[in-house]
Amino acid sequence: MFHQVLNPTGSMFATWLLALVPVLTLLVLLAVFRITAWLSVLIGSVVTYLLGVWVWHMPVGDGILSYLYGSATGVWAVDWITFWGVAIFNTLIVTGAFERFRKWLVYQGTADVRVQTILFAWAFGALLEGLVGFGYPWAFVAPILITLGIPDLDAIRVAAIANNAPVSYGALGVPIIALAAVTGLPLLTLSGAVGHIVAVLALLPPWVLLYLVSGWQGMVEAWPLAIVGSLAYIAGQFPVAVFLGPYLPDVAGSIVCFVALLLLLKIWRPRIVRGYGGEPLSAEQQAASVATTNVFSASEVLWIWMPFFLLIIIVVLWTGPWSPLPGYVPLKLAVSAGSSLEKGAAVTTAFAWAPAIGGTSIAASWIAISLLFRVNGGQIKEIFRKTWHQMWGACLVGFFIFGLAFNFNYSGMAGSLAYGFSRIGVWFVLLAPVLGWIGVALSGSNTSTNAMFGWFQLTVGRILGLPPVLLPSLNSVGAEIGKPIAPQTASVGVSTSRFVRNEGEVIRHNFGWTLVLLVYLMLVGGGFYLFAPNVLLVHGW
Repeated sequence: MFHQVLNPTGSMFATWLLALVPVLTLLVLLAVFRITAWLSVLIGSVVTYLLGVWVWHMPVGDGILSYLYGSATGVWAVDWITFWGVAIFNTLIVTGAFERFRKWLVYQGTADVRVQTILFAWAFGALLEGLVGFGYPWAFVAPILITLGIPDLDAIRVAAIANNAPVSYGALGVPIIALAAVTGLPLLTLSGAVGHIVAVLALLPPWVLLYLVSGWQGMVEAWPLAIVGSLAYIAGQFPVAVFLGPYLPDVAGSIVCFVALLLLLKIWRPRIVRGYGGEPLSAEQQAASVATTNVFSASEVLWIWMPFFLLIIIVVLWTGPWSPLPGYVPLKLAVSAGSSLEKGAAVTTAFAWAPAIGGTSIAASWIAISLLFRVNGGQIKEIFRKTWHQMWGACLVGFFIFGLAFNFNYSGMAGSLAYGFSRIGVWFVLLAPVLGWIGVALSGSNTSTNAMFGWFQLTVGRILGLPPVLLPSLNSVGAEIGKPIAPQTASVGVSTSRFVRNEGEVIRHNFGWTLVLLVYLMLVGGGFYLFAPNVLLVHGW
């Protein structure tokens, strides 16, 4: 068996720099040359493989197998879910169900910009992130906010900041699934650990959103919106993440948030109705902003929500801890290497084919929703045409980034890099979310960031004797914070605005608030390490 080499150059600093080359390659290709993500990751894959063979002496054949097993994992564990998640979304678009849902949501909003922001950007954005991800919450939420009177650039920023907390569970949990695939940590354990951190993170953004649209006075006046909006999302997200897994926390969180906000608005509304910037609205302005001819009956509202209920029921029954379906693995292919960090330990990269994994439950949900709406042949053709057009690039990224990540881990590069960073000591707890923030700024994808840095973060944690899920979880949540400044995400997010191909201005506008949230997350991570390090080890793992 191939034994990894910790310091192949004889100089730990030179080895550490060489181990950074794959990361720096992606940085230069994506941020400097602005090469498309799938091609950048393909080039990065070649660089990683050649470095593994040339410097770390990875066997040529085993390196190829490791890459192929990683790529197969990316296709089956990630692409399979995201494809069907987007197919469900496009089914709602093609059948008109999404437009009915949007109209119902606008009907619920009052003339107050703060109510509209929490309903549309926070609750509705979380639902879109949970179903699709990839910047689509920006693309659909920002135009709604613009029509309600928020300037374009500010509307995009509000949609982007609101999109922070749900990202780790976006696209039906794909980032957490990717993290479990590269670290080997139990999926439910990782989901619960990230759920704890996100629950604390989610306390802040609603306050920031109220401040952005109405200023300090407007935020203080509307404090019930921030409290109910954050706690209701957490009430739906947290138990699902901890006890059921990563597929539906965002969907559950958004639905509970909708219900709680609508109940709140029946008994309380801001005393002064304010527009964007905190300006009080006259009676005439209020009447104009909520004018609508749409009235929704109880049966229409039930029909609007039915596809989401179907998705929840099928996925929960299929993937919950009580179900044997995801655990059936008729095929497993693996290649192992002796660890450079732990004597007698092995680093294994494997592809485990489980035909009934979460992605298959999403496919079953799509079939049920299609039957519900009586989708015809022409509509099915349009759904798959749109889905493939939107997803082929992302699917290639899933294929190449997992191959790259598996080679990065198998060759020993990740171990060498982790050993170098571990010299920082326990202060690395504060740096862990920063790496996730940087990673998503480069790749535009929480999933790719977890694939690239997940095993590395786990290894640093092991060297430092930290709880095994702490650093990988902070990596994932750190990537949430970096989403508003990710060029790939921004390019999708501005696709429905006048800032198409002008992502740089949007990123500059978002940058300051991402730093505020990043510092907050660093403090949260430090708090878990100092005061509750074992609370993340849910299920007694």
